[in-house]
Amino acid sequence: MNVPLVSPPFRRWRHAGLLIVLLGAGWVISYPWRASAEPAKPVDSAVPVVMQQARQQDLPIWLEAIGNVQPLNSVNVRVRVDGELQKVLFSEGQRVTAGSQLAQIDPRVYQAQLAQAQAVVAKDQAQLANLRVSLDRASKLAAAKAGPTQDVDTYRAQLAAQQASVQADQAALENARLQLEFTRIVAPLTGRTGQRLLDVGSIVHGSEATGLVTITQMDPISVAFAVSQDELSEILEENARQPLQVVAMSRDGRQQIASGHLSFIDSQVAAASGQIQLKAQFDNADNTLWPGQLVSARLLLNTQRKATVVPVNAVQLGQKGSYVYVVNADQRVAPRHVQAGAVVDGQQWIRAGLEPGETVVVQGQSRIAPGLKVSAVATDPAQVDTSASIAASDSVERPR
Repeated sequence: MNVPLVSPPFRRWRHAGLLIVLLGAGWVISYPWRASAEPAKPVDSAVPVVMQQARQQDLPIWLEAIGNVQPLNSVNVRVRVDGELQKVLFSEGQRVTAGSQLAQIDPRVYQAQLAQAQAVVAKDQAQLANLRVSLDRASKLAAAKAGPTQDVDTYRAQLAAQQASVQADQAALENARLQLEFTRIVAPLTGRTGQRLLDVGSIVHGSEATGLVTITQMDPISVAFAVSQDELSEILEENARQPLQVVAMSRDGRQQIASGHLSFIDSQVAAASGQIQLKAQFDNADNTLWPGQLVSARLLLNTQRKATVVPVNAVQLGQKGSYVYVVNADQRVAPRHVQAGAVVDGQQWIRAGLEPGETVVVQGQSRIAPGLKVSAVATDPAQVDTSASIAASDSVERPR
């Protein structure tokens, strides 16, 4: 029979001691890892954003619309008599002055008609003079009881009829003179000629609808555009004080073409669009505006004196309206609701809610939240991360 070398109670204590030693060694081994896994103390780091102070300035309030350049006058010059077109005295696209000759129709037929009318007038005037002499003689004989009074009445009636004939002849003479004058086609206004529609040698007729050329007045010229009926009352009020200024810009709005004044306000609002038609007149001596051209028309409604403005990017839109992030003295941001007005040349007019001199965040709003600390970075848009302005990546809750 085998006798155990170690008693059962001693084995239990040995096992317990071994377990304590192993646990202690494991704690010692794992202590550096536990220490390194402790969470780091949070650091209050500043978020880089673009800032700018609100400024105070005189702010011109413009209304913008797409305009169409229209001439004040455009005339289709037509012939007024029949005949052969002998001469064309202008070039296509030439500037002509009012009264200058454009073309010549063969005048010989009308010169003959004028001479004939002059002869008829001369003949009837001679007969009229003879009747006056006869009436005077008959009147003297009748007064001396040497002739019948009936001859006086007869000569007096013949004289009245002859006077009417002479008047008719004079009218026919004036008509013949006009017909001869119409063979000389002149410009009815100063402007620019278009394409020539008739060739030399053509037989033309006064009844034809086809004209010789179209002349378009270039200076002055007008621009027609439409604005919302909501602006009509203020336009009427401001225009009553003095004609409102209108500036014609290129279609992209980058270059000013001409400056003029409001010259026409339509008598009714278009029911389909709810807009009112306006026209502005411009001096166009250098032909910078061309009929049919599309331009951007800017109407200067008024000028707000000492208006508070910020860059348009500073104004954000929330559920309760417009707001800006204001930077306080501790460089921490807080949202503030504002009443936004018109946007002029990239500047947003702040009607209420912000004072001049206060600093607002212009770019980087999507990376900040109320109470966060910010730091200023370069204002050059090329140096600013504009990806943060994309609404899809905006994880900050906007003010309610």
